Amino acid sequence: MKGAGMEQGGVSFWWADLDGLPTRRAPLAGDYTADICIIGAGYTGLWTAHALQACNPDLRILILEAEFAGFGASGRNGGWLTGGFAWSHDRYLTTGSAADVRAMVRALAGTVDAVIATAEQGGFSQGIRRCEELVVATNPAQLARMRDEIAHRRHWGEEICELDATEATARVAVPGVLGAMAVPGVARIHPARLVQGLARLVENGGAVIAEQTRALRILPGRVDTARGTVTAPVILRCTEGFTAGLPGHRRDWLPLNSAQIVTAPLSLAQWSKIGWQDYEILGDFAHLYCYCQRTEDGRIAVGARGTPYRFASRRDVDGRPDAATIRRLTSVLHRHFPSLQDHPVDHAWCGTLGVPRDWCATVGFDPATGIGHAGGYVGVGVSTSNLAGRTLADLALGRQTALTQLPWVNRPLRRWEPEPLRWLGVRGMYALLALADRHEARPGSGPSHLAKIGYRLAGR
Repeated sequence: MKGAGMEQGGVSFWWADLDGLPTRRAPLAGDYTADICIIGAGYTGLWTAHALQACNPDLRILILEAEFAGFGASGRNGGWLTGGFAWSHDRYLTTGSAADVRAMVRALAGTVDAVIATAEQGGFSQGIRRCEELVVATNPAQLARMRDEIAHRRHWGEEICELDATEATARVAVPGVLGAMAVPGVARIHPARLVQGLARLVENGGAVIAEQTRALRILPGRVDTARGTVTAPVILRCTEGFTAGLPGHRRDWLPLNSAQIVTAPLSLAQWSKIGWQDYEILGDFAHLYCYCQRTEDGRIAVGARGTPYRFASRRDVDGRPDAATIRRLTSVLHRHFPSLQDHPVDHAWCGTLGVPRDWCATVGFDPATGIGHAGGYVGVGVSTSNLAGRTLADLALGRQTALTQLPWVNRPLRRWEPEPLRWLGVRGMYALLALADRHEARPGSGPSHLAKIGYRLAGR
């Protein structure tokens, strides 16, 4: 029964849950002139358009999208709206002070309320549920890592709670839990519904979304496509994991692959064994960590790294994962929820996210060329894209605000190494992380030094 009838790819389960892929909007119909041209109709591009419209409703905004709004990570992600700071605080000290980094932590925390308020006002908040983030530790090495993480994040101003084994298991019955980190003030979302609602919102505000229109070349004041040339004094690249496909940007951000599976709906009897009554977004402290949610219709979605990186920055085809990735995700599901050994998995899919060489997200704008960018979220784009969009809008309009002073603004970009070095580095890192997890899972084992070597290898 396990895996019977499983759908693979089709972009993601989230679109299947909305009765299939959306009807395509019209492509660009020839040359076009705009005040601002945004490339990419995912969360970043749509939040940027929304912020621009809030500042100046009369702007002529054109959004170019190679496929359809939400085709990329915005319509495939794990549905975690966290507002968390997922990068190295210390690295941002090279472009700001400790106070600046704390200001960025606070700004990110505010994105949860900002996203939910917009969704509620726009009438597309269905599937959003406020909850806590629960990250469990299932061996002593993970427990030590968890306590270090809690202390570190508290130092930088985040509100974090530590749960003991009894408290954590009372929330979600994951076998072998020794403790958990609980982060309040987060939310679970339905990714495709959010991106679909945002697209309608900015269209209603006057923006034009030209789908099936791939940007082929970006120059100051001009974007070339196969369907016409766009002329605009401001061009904002919001392509995240798809950036490597643009000429001149192959080594800017590495397209890292992530994958998910989702089960068939669970019965009430199955849920009574597992708990999870408060719908927390759930992860673990393994080096090859997972991210899970209890969906609106009573399924469990499990995400983790699949094939981490494809040679020469190649991407997936229609979100279809490989068999080894599906097996690994299923093993994570069964390890954390052993009562579901014979429960079917309904859908498996994958996608890419953008990773900078220093693993730190950036927002940038060059007034001399009128070209800006935002991305490199390293997997936390649901919340971060909101702050990035508002920041990029301020930069594009020449506004001096608290957001434009944050230390990720105009952070110098270090390029990834040419092939085969980046393939060897990233694949080597994940191989070492897998070995470290296996070592730490052995009874009596402590933290593995292999993980440190792996992180150092890829500059993480």
